[in-house]
Amino acid sequence: RVQVTESGGGLVQAGGSLRLSCTVTGMAFDNYAMAWFRQAPGKEREGISCFSGSAGRTWYADFVKGRFTISRDKNTVFLQMDSLKPEDSAQYYCAASRYAHCYSGNRDGFDHWGQGTQVTVSS
Repeated sequence: RVQVTESGGGLVQAGGSLRLSCTVTGMAFDNYAMAWFRQAPGKEREGISCFSGSAGRTWYADFVKGRFTISRDKNTVFLQMDSLKPEDSAQYYCAASRYAHCYSGNRDGFDHWGQGTQVTVSS
C-alpha cells in the first residue's frame, strides 16, 4: 500500500527557514505528481506547491512565490521554506497524485496523503 511520510517541521522565528521532506513508497507507477498543502486552524486546506512527474514542472501559490522552493529526487519531495512569516504557521501535508502533472493547488487526483508535520513561526 502507498505510504506518504513527511518530516522537518518545527518552531522557527519569523524570517527563518525550514526544510520539509516527504517520501512516498508503494506507488504502482513511477510518473506521478507530488505536492505540498497546508491547513491552519479554522481555515481550509490550501495548495502551496507541486512538482509534476517526469516533466519536472513546478507550480507555486502566489503567497509563497519567491520564498518557498520545491524540489524532488525520485520518490522524495522537498520544500525549502525561507523568509517564514507567522501566517505560514500551519500543519503541512504532502500528497501524491494519481496523475503525472499538476498545475495548481487543486486537491483533485491527490489520493495519497501523509499525516502532516507542524510548522510554527513565532513573531
